[in-house]
Amino acid sequence: MGTCTYADDVLSAPFAERPGRSREIVVRTLRCGIQLAMRGALRGCHRLDVAGREHLPEGQSFVMVCNHSSHLDAVCLLASLPLRRVHHAFPVAAADYFFSTPLRSVLSRVAVNGWPLDRQHGAGSLDACRVLLAHPETVLIIFPEGTRSSSGELGRFRSGVARLVAGTRTPVVPCHLSGAFEAWPKGRALPRPFPLRLRIGEPRTFPDVSVLDRQAVADISATLRDEVAALAR
Repeated sequence: MGTCTYADDVLSAPFAERPGRSREIVVRTLRCGIQLAMRGALRGCHRLDVAGREHLPEGQSFVMVCNHSSHLDAVCLLASLPLRRVHHAFPVAAADYFFSTPLRSVLSRVAVNGWPLDRQHGAGSLDACRVLLAHPETVLIIFPEGTRSSSGELGRFRSGVARLVAGTRTPVVPCHLSGAFEAWPKGRALPRPFPLRLRIGEPRTFPDVSVLDRQAVADISATLRDEVAALAR
């Protein structure tokens, strides 16, 4: 994952003063075009249905958590956001896969604004996420299972999200996406048309939980998993 210093330098500077301003304008323009095309494809090929957008916090940073069974997952969650927010929305993605080559890095950065997660150095990755969330209207998209399900079933939630939000007032928005496993399961080269349904739940906060309390952190993970599972019903 990118270092905290880099994240802080880039996000804290006014847009006009950020490094590579011209390049960033080009990237944002390309991203908007790609996102519009993706939203059109999701509606046309997959009849994406989104319910619960009213639960997305406005004017503040928050975390979206969702089940993970397909490469379509992050694209669908991004499509649930207003287009103006996609430049401040960061799907957290495994650096050793989505950023393993220069081409993959460029595609991940431009198309979905992916944020690389170093799975070997979890503490540093969480610190970088905290830096992002400290800036207004950041949206972190995280899949707490850690990898795509090979069966389509909801797996165990790892503790990273719980440790990130414990003791803070950062809202966590549970989401559930159905149909993505059928449309583009792990191991399939290309997606196939299949209806997608995204349900967005009410945000939760955990300000009174200590990140040092391992049982409380485990309880947050279990609570978020239960709420994601409940949205599937």
